[in-house]
Amino acid sequence: MKSILTACCLVLALLVAVPEAIAQPKHAFALRYNAYNYLVPRPDSDLGQDFGEIWSEADGWGIEAAYYNRISPRSFVFIPAKFGKASLIDGPDTLNDRTLMTLDVMLQHMVFKHKAIVNPFLQYGFGGLYNVTDEEIDFNIPLGAGVNIRITNNLHLTAQTQYRPASNKRDGWHHGIGLQYFWGIDDTEDRDKDGTPDVTDQCPDTPGLTSLMGCPDRDGDGIADKDDSCPDQPGVSIFLGCPDTDNDGTPDKDDECPTIAGIAAFRGCPDTDGDGVADKNDRCPTEVGPIDNSGCPIRDRDKDGTPDDVDMCPDVAGPTVTKGCPDRDADGIADKDDVCPDKAGTLAGKGCPDTDGDGIYDNEDRCPTTAGPASNRGCPEIKQEDKAKVELAIKNVQFNTAKATLLTSSYKVLDDIADIMKRYPDYDLRIEGHTDSQGDAGLNQKLSEKRAQACFDYLITRGVSGQRMSHSGQGESKPKADNMNAAGRAQNRRVEFDLYLK
Repeated sequence: MKSILTACCLVLALLVAVPEAIAQPKHAFALRYNAYNYLVPRPDSDLGQDFGEIWSEADGWGIEAAYYNRISPRSFVFIPAKFGKASLIDGPDTLNDRTLMTLDVMLQHMVFKHKAIVNPFLQYGFGGLYNVTDEEIDFNIPLGAGVNIRITNNLHLTAQTQYRPASNKRDGWHHGIGLQYFWGIDDTEDRDKDGTPDVTDQCPDTPGLTSLMGCPDRDGDGIADKDDSCPDQPGVSIFLGCPDTDNDGTPDKDDECPTIAGIAAFRGCPDTDGDGVADKNDRCPTEVGPIDNSGCPIRDRDKDGTPDDVDMCPDVAGPTVTKGCPDRDADGIADKDDVCPDKAGTLAGKGCPDTDGDGIYDNEDRCPTTAGPASNRGCPEIKQEDKAKVELAIKNVQFNTAKATLLTSSYKVLDDIADIMKRYPDYDLRIEGHTDSQGDAGLNQKLSEKRAQACFDYLITRGVSGQRMSHSGQGESKPKADNMNAAGRAQNRRVEFDLYLK
């Protein structure tokens, strides 16, 4: 019993899992040969004992005829009638034949619909068995399973097994094999309830229109969605349901210009000037021009080989690489965009080079030929020892009292300044003379100027260009210390040297 229940559950699951659309025949008739197998009490058993007693077997055969009527896509109610003989044990070593007749009312559930080549089924119901020999009636509850194998659409090979619990405890097995013939079409079934019977409905599980054999038409263009390449856009049948908005013979889905009538050769886009270049790719759509010039006629006023329509400098000859604009330094950057048009440079430097390789382009480098850090705008920084020499000169350049005549001790100091100027060619020198407040202010002013001039003249003799130097006198106007004592006045009598970048 447990195995039968398990089989029932499995087949019922398959009934739910396998839908199929097909016209279902309404009637069927089956004719089967049956082999009987009955379980009967042993001769030494008591019929009144429980069903769990030990049983023995007896065999027989019979013929079955059954009529079927479909009540659902996979279910029939059927009435089988059987006639046959079975050998039953009546006593020790006594085996007697019985003539048996059965009549049942049953339900049969197919796993698949009619079109399936191999179609398992379950069946169950109730009925009666008439023992003609003993004139006895026995009530049965037949439970069965089987399979149909399609030979033609209407003729199937059918095989089944029934277990028949009986009220008189003469339970039996009926094993049948034969043929089943189907006829009549159920033209009333309409699973999707759209008014088109499944027998003619080409989309039986999706509600649709009768005019389209039961299939839906979402965009309402008269073409069923299953045949419509554009089911959400109304279209025409010639393009399988797709629209052609501009009526140019190219459907919108293939038309690169769907709202402007064009030609098929250009995927629905126009060629107004007929030069073989579609307007969408033609830079001169109303003028005939070659394909290699993007459809524009070739005009070149400056005769530099760059057509005027792409020449950024149409009246001045220039190379093609700079779009027809001149490039004096031939660095690939047009002069109009080149910050250094006469010195070949790089795009990153806006056409300027980095001559000294210090990472600062010449147009921003105050010392383009001498490497220096960015913090000093590309110029070399004065070394600390050279700065010390400049400071030493301020203190050690000496003159004769009240005169602008250099003492010989000052020559070495000024020679160091000349050497520094030669090693830092990008720097200029500012020379300022100063005095203390003793004497006439006007005389002090002139004295400071002459002393600055004396230093200037000496440095020229040591090879320093006068164009790199300037000199001036400040008189007593900028004291460094107190003029009220000798030490302070000594500090105020000085010549200052200031190295600076141009």
